[in-house]
Amino acid sequence: MRYYATLGPACCEASALSALLRRGVSGFRLNVSHTMLAARRDWIDALHDAEHSTGLAAQLMIDLRGPEVRIGALPSPLTLTAGEAVTLGADIPVEKDVLAALVPGMTVLLDDGAMALTVLGGGRCRVTRGGVLTGHKSLTPEGTELHRPALCEADLADLAQAAALGVSAVMQPFVRSADDLRTVRQAMAENGLAHAELFAKVEDQTGLDALPDWMDLCDVVTIARGDLGSSLPLEQLPAAQKHIAALCRSRRKPFLVVTQLLHSMIDHPTPTRAEVLDIYNAVLDGADCLMLTGETAQGRYPLAALDWLMRVAQEAQRAR
Repeated sequence: MRYYATLGPACCEASALSALLRRGVSGFRLNVSHTMLAARRDWIDALHDAEHSTGLAAQLMIDLRGPEVRIGALPSPLTLTAGEAVTLGADIPVEKDVLAALVPGMTVLLDDGAMALTVLGGGRCRVTRGGVLTGHKSLTPEGTELHRPALCEADLADLAQAAALGVSAVMQPFVRSADDLRTVRQAMAENGLAHAELFAKVEDQTGLDALPDWMDLCDVVTIARGDLGSSLPLEQLPAAQKHIAALCRSRRKPFLVVTQLLHSMIDHPTPTRAEVLDIYNAVLDGADCLMLTGETAQGRYPLAALDWLMRVAQEAQRAR
């Protein structure tokens, strides 16, 4: 079993990273979906310092942007209140292809579904589920697919620097086809990453339907439940996870489970019973890897979160 933590403001100094290494973390994810790899050079240097001081090595994984749709930068957090009007493209910066895809009555999900809008016309929307929105969060226009390349220019720029910075794994978002992964593999090979692991995310219905056709082209299938749960009706997410796990087992393909495994531990020192059951069941279903995101990137208890993740997973391993 491999255990991953996500780098972030709460998990970026050598002392914290050394503690996680000693606890048994296998690798660290660096999310570059709304920054450039070079801008996180200080975090990467801290990780290498931690590896040197502890004598322990960890995989460094970059999670790319891919074809994922996100809002742009916001000057400050934006409070969205249910019932109020808001304009995409003005109040919330989005790209032109998003505006072109909007139709009246469409639901637009923000931040993995934490907030929701209903399109009134053009970019004008009404807030149906409020919250506090910060820059670069995910955006899902329900019922439509935007045709974007597998790798954007920023991804290619990051891949060009990745090997020199010690990156040993690449995570590709929103995999839709075998061609997507061939494109990523080629870019990795051209940039000295031919031997790096490729983790491929299932994040929408298109990728889920095509999974049997593309899964052999990656090293690890990733059940990314945040965007997948926004793409599908939420009540269908458990069945989708079970389906992916069963298919991976039948094809002897390793898979990783991520998103909100211990979400409550961002603010609390112990998990909920539901979170414990979630981790346990993921391991019983055959997960080879588990990943923490906000729990370590911004949480108050990153060490405790990793301890609980490993503790529950090891208990489940004894039972399977």
